Amino acid sequence: MSSIPQIGQPAPDFSTPDQNDNPITLSDFSGKWVVLYFYPKDDTPGCTTEAKDFSELYEEFSALEAKILGVSPDSGKSHCKFISKHNLSILLLSDPEHILIEAYGAWRLKKFMGKEYMGVARSTFLISPDRIIAYTWPNVKTKGHAQAVLTKLRELAAT
Repeated sequence: MSSIPQIGQPAPDFSTPDQNDNPITLSDFSGKWVVLYFYPKDDTPGCTTEAKDFSELYEEFSALEAKILGVSPDSGKSHCKFISKHNLSILLLSDPEHILIEAYGAWRLKKFMGKEYMGVARSTFLISPDRIIAYTWPNVKTKGHAQAVLTKLRELAAT
């Protein structure tokens, strides 16, 4: 279990497949802002809300030269179904081995109904065009989160 990257630190690089099995790396987005968000599972209520909210704001993020990447342990096939079912416009990355998830400290001890287990903690990282962690949300609540990320991006992109 690795620690959560902090604001001002270089963003951990990665190479992991997207929903179409194309390898995606952080350096693919050099010179752009990256919203890297981690979520537990495709097509569950909170994860669906978050993905749809980010998709609805896709044009506004794009206008700020930002790319949205959602990451979960789900397969590319699962991601494709999720994207199709909810008409999502964001890129989803598949990390079944938790390599990327662990690099960003999102694989954590969770509690549910008195049981403890390891799982993906919903968290988001805003990465600057020079690949530095610009802002973090280590414990995300889905309602209003995509808008909060957009607001923070507007603030940081203006400086």
